[in-house]
Amino acid sequence: MPEESAIILNMRYADTEEGVFLRRPNRFEAYVSLCGKETLVHVKNTGRCRELLVPGARVVLQRSGGGKRKTAHDLIAVYKKGLGLVNIDSQSPNKAAEEWLRSGRSFFGKLDLVKPEQNYGSSRIDFYLEKAGERILLEVKGCTLEREGVGYFPDAPTARGSKHLRELAASLEEGFKPFLAFVIAMPRVRKVIPNAETDPAFAEYFRKALQAGVRVLLLRCLIRKDFMKIKGWEEMK
Repeated sequence: MPEESAIILNMRYADTEEGVFLRRPNRFEAYVSLCGKETLVHVKNTGRCRELLVPGARVVLQRSGGGKRKTAHDLIAVYKKGLGLVNIDSQSPNKAAEEWLRSGRSFFGKLDLVKPEQNYGSSRIDFYLEKAGERILLEVKGCTLEREGVGYFPDAPTARGSKHLRELAASLEEGFKPFLAFVIAMPRVRKVIPNAETDPAFAEYFRKALQAGVRVLLLRCLIRKDFMKIKGWEEMK
């Protein structure tokens, strides 16, 4: 099992600064205190994040590219007391996973093909991979919910996530090798389990997928204000 693999990613955040979370009026926006001024920012995660986005929490913001946007900053990470910096950018798990796959030093080794966003059944699976004639489907899920050192997924009900599990299990009959990868976007968490309390349907489909032969990878990350990289991994047994 590879440990602490030094894969330096190109996925970096420019123009970051810190603020203090105040409140979140809806899924897409939040108010933070930035340089002593109340500022509206875009939240790059539509999940609940209730245990993270609490009044007074330090947050990391990235200045946006401008244009006609309503907000000038994106909220990309949060410091959680007793845990550290948690990346909540919903786009970062797939970006980190793609660079990990293309590095040649991932769980799969050197791949012949890495194709993002592969249509399969009625779903779009995050990656289609080929290696030595094998056809591999890989679905990526970002995990940001932690309780007592354990990661839980999802933090809100996800019918889409359950559908992905059904499609992955069905792909076995067509000769694919299906994988589900949890990108653990927070420090020191090594285990992820289905959040049956929040989404019992996902937990049940997860159980059925594992029984069918879908394999699960746990991808641990190094989180900094200006980047996130996958630093180690293991297969769930």
